[in-house]
Amino acid sequence: MTEPRKPGDPAPGTPRTAAIAAWIGSALEYYDFFIYGTAAALVFNDIFFPDASPATGTLLALASFGVGYVARPVGALVLGHVGDRFGRKRVLVMTVLLMGLATVGIGCLPSYDQIGVAAPILLVTLRLLQGFSAAGEQAGANSMTLEHSPEHRRGYYTSFTLSGTQAGQILGTAAFLPVAALPQEQLMSWGWRVPFWLSAIVVVAGLLIRRSLDETPVFERETDHSKLPLVVLLREHWGDVLRVVVASAVATVSTMFTVHALSYAVNTVGLQRTPMLWVGVLANVVALAAIPLCALLSDRVGRKPVFIGGTAACAVLMFGYLGSISTGDYTLIFASGILLFGVAYSAPNGVWPAFYAEMFPPKVRLSGMAIGTQIGFAIAGFSPTIAEAIGPGRDGWIAVSAFTAGLCLLNIIAVATGRETHRVRTADLGTRPVEDPVPA
Repeated sequence: MTEPRKPGDPAPGTPRTAAIAAWIGSALEYYDFFIYGTAAALVFNDIFFPDASPATGTLLALASFGVGYVARPVGALVLGHVGDRFGRKRVLVMTVLLMGLATVGIGCLPSYDQIGVAAPILLVTLRLLQGFSAAGEQAGANSMTLEHSPEHRRGYYTSFTLSGTQAGQILGTAAFLPVAALPQEQLMSWGWRVPFWLSAIVVVAGLLIRRSLDETPVFERETDHSKLPLVVLLREHWGDVLRVVVASAVATVSTMFTVHALSYAVNTVGLQRTPMLWVGVLANVVALAAIPLCALLSDRVGRKPVFIGGTAACAVLMFGYLGSISTGDYTLIFASGILLFGVAYSAPNGVWPAFYAEMFPPKVRLSGMAIGTQIGFAIAGFSPTIAEAIGPGRDGWIAVSAFTAGLCLLNIIAVATGRETHRVRTADLGTRPVEDPVPA
């Protein structure tokens, strides 16, 4: 006999459909975003900044990766307003279209040798458009999924957005595996462009998937759609926005792993490209299983213990991963990399979609998450550039690891001082005291 649906629970099948749509959309979107980071670490210094010294060219290429994060707070303001004023679905369609077009455009760019300084200028412009689009992606997908989820499974269902992000990283890295194996001349002339051209598929598939989504019942029931959600957000919820900003700096672990460590291994230590790309692929495969498991655990024991435990482990394991790269021992590199990014980082990654979303009521939820996370992610986006400056050379890994651990400590403080919300009713999130729990 079918168990009767509880009040406030969505229709059967809807949470799963929303979660799958978020997973697929995020995978497609972040494939686009992360192939840029791989290209910046491997080839962009020679293609777009050839007149600089090797060290300076690498620094400029990594800085162009970070530029995408500059546009993210601006995109968060615009797309957060659209999502809270006009609906989650509209934002999700906009983001995948903008990201796909910008990424295909990067693959079509002439090199510095062909058009001079216009090449890096166009590169940065398209990277800014990528960042603008990414600003609304996760916040929109998280809002959509959370507002379709059962009360006691919000952590699990919202984690699919981040599982999709990891899948996008797998696809982005895997796309460069055959490309990186090409002869140097072919890699530099046309090979690096292929992963960017494949984003044409992203545009078509993403639009088809997201146009089929239903708007969330939570948004449709909300009658108080402010004309200026940002004003309400900053007037009534500024403390939680600040908490999300500081907590989101934990994303530095991701950019250090995917961009700085790859550049350090290949360009400084002299390790081979292909094995280092495989570290990222395998770690992300492990994360695909670890993220929903960590989210399920947070539905049972709370968001804060899982979040804080994972972040503390990341602070320690970053020393192990970068230290193993400095030795050139591939066994240690694979083991420490998978533990760091596949296991430890999956805890904060699996929990933050629910934890941040649960801080805000529906009328400012997308804006609060988008603005808070994107400012924090902007710090993370420039962390590879900062790392290149504070820890140059083969022995610089200690300073870089300490820098990352310091940002992890800030995250722990921000999360520890926040409210525990895993048992708060969805209707009460961001508006009522947490003493009104959901029955276990």
